[in-house]
Amino acid sequence: MKSPSLITIEEFGERYAVSRSTVYRLIESKAIQLVKIGRASRIKLADAERWAQSLPGYANELDDAA
Repeated sequence: MKSPSLITIEEFGERYAVSRSTVYRLIESKAIQLVKIGRASRIKLADAERWAQSLPGYANELDDAA
């Protein structure tokens, strides 16, 4: 199954263990970009990954999990 290129705000929060309020703060601060499709709000997975990789220690956590 092909992975999605867009994720919901809820999926972002679950994937990166942040609250809904934090996701909206990240959007407001332009750390991640919100994509509107009609009334639906989505986040580009590539933008989400870029944000996560910019966090201190994120790459180290991936290395430890392998």
